[in-house]
Amino acid sequence: MKAQPRPRAIIFDWDNTLVDSFGTIHAALAETQRAMGTEIWTLQQAKERVRHSLRDAFPVMFGERWEAAREIFFVAFERLHLDRLVALPGAEETLRAVARHCLLAVVSNKTGHYLRKEAQHLKWDGLFHRVVGATDCVRDKPSPEPVLMALQGSGIDPGPDVWFVGDTDIDLQCAHGAGCVPVLVRQAPPLAGEFGTMPPAFHVSEILQLKALALNQ
Repeated sequence: MKAQPRPRAIIFDWDNTLVDSFGTIHAALAETQRAMGTEIWTLQQAKERVRHSLRDAFPVMFGERWEAAREIFFVAFERLHLDRLVALPGAEETLRAVARHCLLAVVSNKTGHYLRKEAQHLKWDGLFHRVVGATDCVRDKPSPEPVLMALQGSGIDPGPDVWFVGDTDIDLQCAHGAGCVPVLVRQAPPLAGEFGTMPPAFHVSEILQLKALALNQ
């Protein structure tokens, strides 16, 4: 891959980009779906369907009962999430290497309170300028509002020297909407036309490859 200019800032998605927490999300969601009497998704279905923040997704999934479903989910998630939290291979090495050269932040659709607890649990909170989650802004990702909050006070504005790294179409939409460089991290390369008018600028198959890309190594 051709070397690119070093970014001044890198904003990361969280789930399935830096950490593997889908087991927890799936378990809490299954408890919720069981209690609400709706279809219980498999782990693979959860991975494919979980994109938006809870406040955007649950009204569609549970209709007028979405607030009751939210309470059930949060009780289950609170019980499970820290014990099951696992950093993805190469994530910590990548973060610590690039943090010496550029500003780092997180923008996730995981509820901000839980997101920051997880960053603290992994002892990564000191690596990030800001950790922004769902409900921290008026609108969640893919709105550009969380990106603006993540960079607030840094002296860096969204632009071609700010990368947004994530694993889903929502991350790419957020990057394009904010005017950042969209970077897709997942094993499978993007298919032709898969992301329509919002494709990734770069693709890496694992997070450790981002270290070399960002540092021109």
